[in-house]
Amino acid sequence: MSQPTPLMPHATASWLVDNTALTFEQIAEFCGLHMLEVQAMADDLASSKYTGRDPVRAGELTMEEIEKGQKDPEYKLRMHKVPVTVSRTKGPRYTPVSKRQDKPDGIAWILRNHPEVSDAQIGKLIGTTRNTIAAIRDRSHWNIANITPKDPVTLGLCSQRELDAIVAKAAKKAGIEDEVPGDERLVDDREALIEELRAEREAAAKAASEAAQEAEAAAWLEAKRAAEAAEQNGE
Repeated sequence: MSQPTPLMPHATASWLVDNTALTFEQIAEFCGLHMLEVQAMADDLASSKYTGRDPVRAGELTMEEIEKGQKDPEYKLRMHKVPVTVSRTKGPRYTPVSKRQDKPDGIAWILRNHPEVSDAQIGKLIGTTRNTIAAIRDRSHWNIANITPKDPVTLGLCSQRELDAIVAKAAKKAGIEDEVPGDERLVDDREALIEELRAEREAAAKAASEAAQEAEAAAWLEAKRAAEAAEQNGE
């Protein structure tokens, strides 16, 4: 059975490339990456730049282990301490930094259009605190002058299905009758489906672009090696 990989394999590989004389194969095997990924990091061809993470400081490797690997290119590094993976199951959802500034607008929209939704539900849906919700409700928020109610689905803070689910749950608890006609409900479902399909298409395009970049890097490396081999044979 193969040993576990570092908690942050790419960042660890980047640090090992910059700070040790280990081979790309050794680094790739220890970090659970493809050797070409490590080669791309070393040649600054990787599409993403990683901030190195010291595995010695993290307790995943020892200097003695690194020295053994540097002396023997065939040596396989052994993890000193298995990283503890933290799984987050409670608390507010994570929101990308680029979208956090949109949270107040999304909260204001829910407060205006669905007052039956509880603060706890809003906090879980948007990923915010009750203090922030209260400040927007009573208009004491520090940036209240610039807050404009906007649909959180449009802002990308949640999906239409998630919003519909909490609204339906809150309405049922409050005893509010659902007055949305069947045809409007179908329109909402269709729009939600179109939005999901669009997101899936964008994700597929991004994955294809990344795959193309990896293939380009691999082809470049192969061409480089062939040129070096030809040069050596010519000598």
